[in-house]
Amino acid sequence: MAQLQQTLPKQSARSVRSRLFSRLSVNSKIGWGLALVLLVILLSVCAPLVSPYEPNTNDLTQVLQKPSAAHLFGTDNFGRDIFTRMLYAGRVDLQIGVIAVIVPLIFGTLIGLLSGYFGGWFNTVMMRLVDIVISFPFMVLIIAIISILGPGLVNMYIAIFIVGWSSYARIVRSEVLVVKQQEYIMAARSIGFGHGRILFRHVLPNVVSPAIVFAMSDVVLCILLGASLSFLGLGVQPPAAEWGSMIAEGRNYIVNAWWMATFPGLAIVVTGLGFSLLGDGLAEKIENQ
Repeated sequence: MAQLQQTLPKQSARSVRSRLFSRLSVNSKIGWGLALVLLVILLSVCAPLVSPYEPNTNDLTQVLQKPSAAHLFGTDNFGRDIFTRMLYAGRVDLQIGVIAVIVPLIFGTLIGLLSGYFGGWFNTVMMRLVDIVISFPFMVLIIAIISILGPGLVNMYIAIFIVGWSSYARIVRSEVLVVKQQEYIMAARSIGFGHGRILFRHVLPNVVSPAIVFAMSDVVLCILLGASLSFLGLGVQPPAAEWGSMIAEGRNYIVNAWWMATFPGLAIVVTGLGFSLLGDGLAEKIENQ
């Protein structure tokens, strides 16, 4: 009995330390992720204040200059300041990450909400459509759609929307199938609440969290997708600055001017790391609640 009384406080202390460490780990992930994301956003928004150069102004007297005090990340084959172009490219890539996620998130969440709640023929049609979209490789389908519509930023948004909503619809639908069987939903029905009130005031707040967490990682994928498409010449068109197109331009000078492709690549890594940490932290925080 005495041994049991001695081990219980130890086990309790260990569990407290374990929970405390878990919370600190989650908060640090969210903090570091948020700090990196805000840093990228701040630098991109304040680009004219941070750099004295113009992103698309050629200076043939400064072609392929190494990183220096005058040009922090060097210059490219047209004499353009790479640091400046990276800042302005951040605006484009963040725009791609946000717009390409928000529209599919809203539409996919609505489809999943209605499909899971009402079921029936609407659920059958939507889920078969989701199966068709998911059955194709994501990148191949995006490239095929852009090849039909033509290269450009707007057509890239359209292609991502056509494909991207399906993941959110499936995530939300699976959550709705569980939530709609809960007692508080049945109580709301018995009181006489309408479908609209039940859906948007009782079901939606309890199913949207997984979709938002997935959206954090989806931002990273959309930024990488935008960079990949620009690298292939299907996304943002020159002379507009974009990290993927900058890497594509720098690959021909990788031996003599390594900085042309290296620094835009690091920008993608840092931005992706920030959103990934933020998404992982939010996911763990939801699981611990």
